[in-house]
Amino acid sequence: MSYILAYDLGTTGNKATIYRYDGALIASAFGAYETYHPKPNWVEQDPEQWWNSVKVTTHKLLDQAKIDKDEIKVISFSGQMMGTIPINTNGDPLRKAIIWADQRSTEQASRLKKFGENEVYKLTGSRITPTYAGPKIAWIRDNEPEIYNDTYKFLFAKDYIAFKFTGNVGTDYSDASLSSIFDIKNNEWSDDLIEILGIDKEKIPDVFPSTSVVGTVLDSVASELGLSSNTLVIRGGGDGACATLGAGVFDSSEAYLYLGSSSWISTCSKSPFFDEKARTFNFSHPIPGFYCPTGTMQAGGASYQWIKDAICLLETEKAKELNLSVFAILDDLIDGTVPGAKNLIFLPYLIGERSPHWNVNAKGAFIGLSIIHRKPDMLRAVLEGVAFNLRIILDILESAGNFERIRLIGGGAKGRNWKQIIADIFNKVIVIPEFLEEATSMGAAIIGGIGSKMFSLSEARNFIKDVQFIEPRREYREKYETLYVAFKKSYNSLIEVYNLLSTV
Repeated sequence: MSYILAYDLGTTGNKATIYRYDGALIASAFGAYETYHPKPNWVEQDPEQWWNSVKVTTHKLLDQAKIDKDEIKVISFSGQMMGTIPINTNGDPLRKAIIWADQRSTEQASRLKKFGENEVYKLTGSRITPTYAGPKIAWIRDNEPEIYNDTYKFLFAKDYIAFKFTGNVGTDYSDASLSSIFDIKNNEWSDDLIEILGIDKEKIPDVFPSTSVVGTVLDSVASELGLSSNTLVIRGGGDGACATLGAGVFDSSEAYLYLGSSSWISTCSKSPFFDEKARTFNFSHPIPGFYCPTGTMQAGGASYQWIKDAICLLETEKAKELNLSVFAILDDLIDGTVPGAKNLIFLPYLIGERSPHWNVNAKGAFIGLSIIHRKPDMLRAVLEGVAFNLRIILDILESAGNFERIRLIGGGAKGRNWKQIIADIFNKVIVIPEFLEEATSMGAAIIGGIGSKMFSLSEARNFIKDVQFIEPRREYREKYETLYVAFKKSYNSLIEVYNLLSTV
């Protein structure tokens, strides 16, 4: 029997899974790690905690699965994109990782305007933004020169773990394509953009297909983790790219919505999709020759997490007493609310915003708050606000053609109210696959299986099994369409306020 071990290095933790060669999920384990916010718009994590999570979850998996280590034929990875971690020649991290949500490198990103904003968009597939890895590397060079000078390579999250397994450095096209310094059509680093940012090219890892073989597991790592040193290690891809496969989106007729800490809508195409206002972006698909047109918002599930932490302390304690998920209790509260949250609108821009606004100064806000509103209304408004923002992204992507259906994955897809809210606001049938939080790790497993020649891409389609179809409720369409217009106008009305607040 052949098995695939997949690691998904997400924002809140590492989801490790074992799949059988036919796509059956055998075991799953999660290991959390911390996120640090040393200053506003600064977001960091400790790579050593990533690796410790990998070690802990590997032992848990092997205990659960009860399979022989030699039956694990391949290891592959999915990882949070756009961050960077500098390592020295010994492979030691020289500082905490600057992760995707960090936006400190605004000055460095602005240098790329010298190349031309539209030209950067057409070359890289993305607009100029401080959220990408290239400007973050330049920030380290400008502000932490000793660390920069001691850096051997700057790595993405999954590539750091692949290095720990094999001792080999590199990255894949998908992660590289969200760096602001990668030519997305020719699959190579852009010398022009690297030069503008003042980065030494030798500090950037070589780029390979997601399905390429990195090596085999180091003897010392195999011994520590209980694995075989004969197991192949496949490069894997960024979480967005892996989720495309894991969500069962294999062509441009379908799209998927990932509802996690950050949330995005993405599809698959044979060429990049260039929005006339550059509100969406593109990254490379794990299968060479394809692309993933995408729109990502900063705080999707993070907005719901925030409101839970801010005003639901009693519910959190009650959930602990009853050994329940606190979000199940919050769903009970939302059951008593009405669509539209009594005309309460929430702008989910708690850590700035990427798609569709690309505004680091944007902030969250409740619009229309009145004496009639209570906690359950605010909870619903947060869920609806995230859905409204995602609806803008959907409308942009559908300008190139409507999607037949949208699969919903990620932890947020567990919420019974949120699924229906999204169907209502999108006015689309929402499809729920069998595995919600394993989609990115499943995508990594598919990459591993293809890279190791365990199965073909066409055979991988059988991995995806749909279990629920949620129809939009027509009776709420008009109300949500009106609130959708109000939602968009609310943001535009506050742009001047956001800019003023950023100067205080």
